[in-house]
Amino acid sequence: MLKPFSDFALSSLSRLSGLARLSRIIAVFACYTLLNIFTASRIYITYSYGNFPISWWRAFLLSLPDWYGWAMLTPLIYFLARRFPLERAVMRRALTIHIPASLMLSIFKMIAEYNAIQIIDPNPRRQFSILQIQSALLTYWSIAGIIYAFDYYTKYRQHQLIASQLETRLAHAQLHALKMQLHPHFLFNTLHAVSALMHRDVEAADRMIARLSDLLRLTLENTGVQEVSLKQEMEFLERYLEIEQIRFQDRLTVKIDIEAEALDARVPNLLLQPLVENAIRHGIAPRASAGRVEITARRDDGRLQVEVRDDGAGIDDDAFKEGIGLANTRARLEQLYGADHRFTMGNRESGGLMVAIEIPFRLWSEAKDGDS
Repeated sequence: MLKPFSDFALSSLSRLSGLARLSRIIAVFACYTLLNIFTASRIYITYSYGNFPISWWRAFLLSLPDWYGWAMLTPLIYFLARRFPLERAVMRRALTIHIPASLMLSIFKMIAEYNAIQIIDPNPRRQFSILQIQSALLTYWSIAGIIYAFDYYTKYRQHQLIASQLETRLAHAQLHALKMQLHPHFLFNTLHAVSALMHRDVEAADRMIARLSDLLRLTLENTGVQEVSLKQEMEFLERYLEIEQIRFQDRLTVKIDIEAEALDARVPNLLLQPLVENAIRHGIAPRASAGRVEITARRDDGRLQVEVRDDGAGIDDDAFKEGIGLANTRARLEQLYGADHRFTMGNRESGGLMVAIEIPFRLWSEAKDGDS
């Protein structure tokens, strides 16, 4: 399954546009021009201290056939390097191509350079020598080495990009799977409450079904979305709380204290509902008397701090078993923020349970396409 994707990514990344090719050609000639300037300066200084002083521009022209000759040969060397890579599996075959090619191209380049210099200077002061052939061979292999180095670096970057893309796709798939766990879990619990209420208060059950319809609509609107604004999250939570207040009536009191500035923060989709459901389940449902659930959110020094508190009996750490909702929330926070988040849960000194979440504060208005 991953191989077609990786093959497609590699082929896509390896295709260069016409503008990219032009940029490479310009870069190659720019490099050779710099080398030519360096060589011309060396020739100028050498002849200045000898018996045949020349101008710098003439030195530049005399060195021009050398480096621009290699510039003209570089595409062919590039083709040979790409066509016959020096890899262990094909090393012998590659060397049988590169060794004679390097020798032939070096001799050809030296002959062309000598003829070009004769046009510039009818009385050239240089002759063929073994050192020149060695220098030409060294230049050929240096160019091939640079091409191989660049090619290996490009492949390394491509594989890094592919690995990053695959990792991102895997993370998104895991997040999607975690989010999908919440839907049947939440729907089953709500339908169970409707079923229990149907036998006692048909009108209340009917209102609960209407609110459930609103919740399902909001859920479908955010299908595939991993992050929403806190304002959107609160809209969903309020529909859920309407269902729970129909269910518990006067036994449930809810206090919401959300800073206006925090409403524009980006938060994981379905972040608060599992926390509030846990508070109601452990803090309200087991008791006959009225209970209270508090939800707060505020921005503090570049962080978003969210708390859900209840005034129930708290939890017994030894007997408490974390349900799907809380375990899912932990996993999604880990996937989205890694170590850059905090999730704590514990009993309050005044009684009851508190769940606190801290994540980076990011404005929903700054969300980019595809971020969520």
